[in-house]
Amino acid sequence: MTSLALPTPVGRMVLTEEDGAITRVAWSEEAAGEGSPLLREAARQVEAYFAGDRTAFDLPLRVEASGVVKLVCAQMRKIPFGETTTYGAISKMLGFSAQSVGGACGANPIPLIIPCHRVLGASGLGGFSGGVGVETKVALLRHEGAASLLI
Repeated sequence: MTSLALPTPVGRMVLTEEDGAITRVAWSEEAAGEGSPLLREAARQVEAYFAGDRTAFDLPLRVEASGVVKLVCAQMRKIPFGETTTYGAISKMLGFSAQSVGGACGANPIPLIIPCHRVLGASGLGGFSGGVGVETKVALLRHEGAASLLI
């Protein structure tokens, strides 16, 4: 397991790689290593995202989680930059309850790159497990131009 930390506008992130795939993104002050070529590329893509030069990530990912989390993560990867969907919409597509989808979003081990911040509740923002919580979700949605939903 190799890691790399990078500062972002929404806090310090630590990226983790195992066996040639990104397996974890965390907002953390934990110690991190010097990275790898893959992690340096991931950091470059994250920096380009925050600079406004990238709207999608092109990285090998591996979701190490339950089958439900894997299915929800696969669905979240399809949500385009600047767009949102709801827990309920994903639940209808996959046949799980909206609460199960919300739990799977919260268990997403690779937030930002797998855009769980683009999934909202039926009548509000819903939660966010990264950064400082909902404030980070709002900042990411604003960055993507989805802030009209917040007014």
